[in-house]
Amino acid sequence: MRENWRIKVSVVAGVSALAFSALMAAPAVADEAADSLQEVQMPAGVKIVEGLAPVAGADAPSLEPEADAPFSAAAAAKAAPAANTCLGSTAAYGSKGCFQHNGDIVWAGDTQKDGMSAAVGVYTDYGRAAEVCINKLGVNTWATCNKDYRETGNVRLRVFRYDGDTGKFYQPETWSGWIPVDGKY
Repeated sequence: MRENWRIKVSVVAGVSALAFSALMAAPAVADEAADSLQEVQMPAGVKIVEGLAPVAGADAPSLEPEADAPFSAAAAAKAAPAANTCLGSTAAYGSKGCFQHNGDIVWAGDTQKDGMSAAVGVYTDYGRAAEVCINKLGVNTWATCNKDYRETGNVRLRVFRYDGDTGKFYQPETWSGWIPVDGKY
């Protein structure tokens, strides 16, 4: 009798753990709008910088979704990126961002007409305060924020939406990997 009780408790505990893990492990889809907006909490002291329109003739990255092209890490490590290459391209619903190592330029692209702005947060691995580049130029545009990061450091991008009326940030969001400021992987 005692053994049956242990088996039943074990089965119930296992099923509960499985159901809980399935519920918690399901990620939010980053390329679809959420039914209701979920606010993103920003660390205290994050500086918000309004992006500027790229200079005339600048080689802007594409706002189109990227095709799933084959990627060779070995080839990427051997080839030095061109000076105007935008690294760490990251996208979430309505926003796209990347980092141009030549000039330390953060690009924020707005890809959805929804009354919100694209936002690209920039974090460093050496303790510099986080900043967010906001694109208030409208849908299908790029905005740039020209920064000056330590050449021996790395940056990481966080792409999400920004509501200028409320001053709040919203999901879905996504993060890039660490990007070397000097562009050398």
